[in-house]
Amino acid sequence: MQYRQLGRTGLNVSVIGFGGIPIQRVSAGKAADIVRRALDKGINFFDTARGYTDSEAKLGEVLKKNRKEVIIATKSMARTKEGMASDIKKSLDTLGVDYIDLYQLHNVKDRAALEQVFKPDGAMAALKEAKAEGVVRHIGITGHLRNYLVEALKSGELETVQFPFNVVEADGAGELFEQAKQSGAGIIVMKPLAGGAIKNTNLALRFILEYDVATVIPGMDSLDQVDENAAVGRDMVPLSEREREILEEEARTLGTAFCRRCEYCQPCPQGIDIPMVFLLDGYYTRYNLKEWARERYWTLPTKADACAQCGECEEKCPYSLPIRRMLGESSARLGVR
Repeated sequence: MQYRQLGRTGLNVSVIGFGGIPIQRVSAGKAADIVRRALDKGINFFDTARGYTDSEAKLGEVLKKNRKEVIIATKSMARTKEGMASDIKKSLDTLGVDYIDLYQLHNVKDRAALEQVFKPDGAMAALKEAKAEGVVRHIGITGHLRNYLVEALKSGELETVQFPFNVVEADGAGELFEQAKQSGAGIIVMKPLAGGAIKNTNLALRFILEYDVATVIPGMDSLDQVDENAAVGRDMVPLSEREREILEEEARTLGTAFCRRCEYCQPCPQGIDIPMVFLLDGYYTRYNLKEWARERYWTLPTKADACAQCGECEEKCPYSLPIRRMLGESSARLGVR
């Protein structure tokens, strides 16, 4: 595994890190096996969050036993000093550690959130106090909307920035890369496969590592995924012209109006598994697996036509997708018997 410095933190992180969202889907025993395999493959950067249900607990069960060899990052949606202080304590307890290498402001996606976290009673105040106490070593920010991240980095108080970057979402990232460089902030790339929409994992990860990023954190919930992803970080082979063409063709096929499976839209008040509906619809529309997708759609306990048009999902979607309309379109395709 190759390693790069995470901005001005001084931390040397594996170029392939571990995204902690999918680990929620597997048992504790399987999760432990997956995390141990990642360690064996040289992965030392593990990212999780307070909002990822039992992800902190599952990662912590293994990582706390290897504390000196790993770099643990987590994050909180808390916007106030009181809320963030509470979440930092919960993270320490859940992970089972006495300090966290990187604690991040999670999904800062609008003006109100950005202003609130930097207020005297905002979340940054709690993070700075925790850093002074030594229970948090470094402070970062995550988000999907680059303009707010650029503005946040200009404060000079953030040491890392985490955002989606992949062959589909590469355009227009120059300003954020430049601001990170000026601020000395390390870049952590999430959603390298656009939430699972990009299928050529090897090419997608290699594409990202050609940029000035510290680490890429694909989500992993199987041993095979760990092996495949870690191999990219070991060999670091540049894309050939033909490989680049293949990847760009896949990007053109996807377009931009698609679900990245970030799951911020969940839970749906009606019980619709929105990301799963869109995943199956993707198999139907992009991979011509019509019957297969329909069969699996009909096993879902709640179908897309249960949408009550409340709009809660759209308020939470960081990509401002027209989810209600998309659910209707998916239902029209997948709901046919």
